[in-house]
Amino acid sequence: MKIINQSPEPDDAKSRRGIKPVISYPIDNLPAYDANIYQSARENMHLIESIIIPPRDAKTFEVPAGCFFRIISVEGPQVGDLNLWNKHNISERFFSGKTRALYGTHVSTGDRLYSNLPFLRPMATITHDTLDWYGYDEDGGSVHDVIGTRCDPYTHVALNNKEYHYCCHSNLCRALSNQQQKPISQIEDNVHDVLNVFMCTGFTKNTHQYFMKASPVRPDDFIEFFAEIDLLGGLSACPGGDCSSSHSSDEANCYPLKVEIFKPSADSLKQWTPPKINNYSRGHGYS
Repeated sequence: MKIINQSPEPDDAKSRRGIKPVISYPIDNLPAYDANIYQSARENMHLIESIIIPPRDAKTFEVPAGCFFRIISVEGPQVGDLNLWNKHNISERFFSGKTRALYGTHVSTGDRLYSNLPFLRPMATITHDTLDWYGYDEDGGSVHDVIGTRCDPYTHVALNNKEYHYCCHSNLCRALSNQQQKPISQIEDNVHDVLNVFMCTGFTKNTHQYFMKASPVRPDDFIEFFAEIDLLGGLSACPGGDCSSSHSSDEANCYPLKVEIFKPSADSLKQWTPPKINNYSRGHGYS
């Protein structure tokens, strides 16, 4: 936000600014992250599928409820844009805004990715993150954000008056179109705001603008998720590469990403229960 002072500062400005903040959505009443359940399942899992996401492209993948999936850096520093849908109903999809409101601007182990309204339930839980050491740097940057949207060709035209067809939005549109066997015009609205995997981002301290900087990810780093419901995933290997300078172009060095899907033994999940759809009555004040 740019500060343009057009109004005089009131006498009580200091006291107004000094009011203490309150957490908008305390998560104390949400089901707690039980590391023991997930760790037990992780110790008894085996690889069932591996998918390579080419640079400047996207692919979809399916993860059954009760399985794990990892997004892995394989050749060089590369960020990815992740979409998640309910495999059986793609109108239920990842809700980055509510996930951000619950867990903060960046997510890591123990945080859950929630679906959109009216479903509002955990779709996936983060169970391991090799970049959790990064924390927050001196610029206020951190990794795996739910702030940014996804690079898209519409914003690129608005800012540069040029068309570019390999933005993450377009990549995800093509991937979902192929998976659903429907034209992009029919499925584009289902491509949504993302989890920016491995991307290092924050807000500038003076203008509070969204920034990106070189990702700390290196080959063999990964972030791991547990599928709480049957998932359809979409992952784009961003044309920005490590997002150290630009995106929405062919200028950056880009590398593939790998998705690995693991199945744990059935007896390791005896204490796990899939989350139900939110039980709000949907009355909205009408009788």
